[in-house]
Amino acid sequence: MKTATAATVTAAATARSLAAPDRPRVFVASGTENGILAYDWDGATGTLTPAGVAAKVSTVDWICLSKDRKHLFAACEVDSFNGRPTGEVASFRVKNGALEKLSAQNSAAKGTCHVALDHTGRVLLSADYGGGSAAAFRVSDGKLSEAVWTEHYTVHGPNPDRQEAAHAHFCSYSPDNRFAYVNDLGGDRIHIYALDASTARLTAAGAFEAEPGAGPRTLHFHPNGHTAYCVNELASTVYVLEWNKTDGSLTRMATLELLPSDFHGLSRACDTVIAQDGRFVYFANRDNNFLYSFKADPTTGALTPMVRSNCGGKIPRNFTLDPTERWMLVANQDSNLLSVFARDPQTGRLADQGKSVAAATPMCILFL
Repeated sequence: MKTATAATVTAAATARSLAAPDRPRVFVASGTENGILAYDWDGATGTLTPAGVAAKVSTVDWICLSKDRKHLFAACEVDSFNGRPTGEVASFRVKNGALEKLSAQNSAAKGTCHVALDHTGRVLLSADYGGGSAAAFRVSDGKLSEAVWTEHYTVHGPNPDRQEAAHAHFCSYSPDNRFAYVNDLGGDRIHIYALDASTARLTAAGAFEAEPGAGPRTLHFHPNGHTAYCVNELASTVYVLEWNKTDGSLTRMATLELLPSDFHGLSRACDTVIAQDGRFVYFANRDNNFLYSFKADPTTGALTPMVRSNCGGKIPRNFTLDPTERWMLVANQDSNLLSVFARDPQTGRLADQGKSVAAATPMCILFL
């Protein structure tokens, strides 16, 4: 009876905390059975307050929102779903700061690690790290169709430990939404597709070839509309790329080293954050665990290094700026911490010391 009472009290407290929040809501993807966590955000002090479990869905690696912020989509890195050897792609209705599950579909293969919604909100792409594949789904009022397009990649790179097979890791779209991109860390390439947003079908349109063993992990487009940054996980480098509007191709303009010259050992570059005005760009690097700030030319996208700084813990899996861009939030996966650092919007500098709050295996941070 005591246990039941405690559980009832906990459930009631969670229900209250997930009711319409007085402060902005933050969702955090968690690599646990409680896959999406909720926090309340105080932008005046940079404080996160736990607000319970938003959705009990297993092993969520990534979450994204529709533009109207009414629907949330999740990538679940599981090896089996609905009795098939695939990951899960799920959608939720956002209502008063809480999540209501709308639909769930099988991805193309196991280990689904990323999802991305196109600019129209009608297409969702997923990437499967474990299965080395990608899939596309139609979206209607937040609900997902079954996959209407899939591709399984076969090329792999020279790193025997991390590139023994293809490993799709990230999906993105061109600024004009005419092209879609899938980063294949295992195959050292970014696959390029022409996108039909009305049908969610993709047509092969070439590939960008990275250096052997680089491991291209993520791709983010600068607000100038023609520059993109590819973070290479295995080499801990960044490619500055020029996007060709005509055919969707990518051309390497520069390569940046993220590691100090005297560093030797395991290191994995991770993610990118770009300020809304395009004047500053930040990269996260794991294992030696730092954030690296760069000044960016808003017109050309060229980067000038500023300083490496503290990430607040171990394995910064994802990071993001708050809506005011006065705070940087970091999901430190292995430390089970969300870390918050003050940011000067004028200089782009991050405070080297921040504050942290507990989060079970945080993978991705999303402001509602």
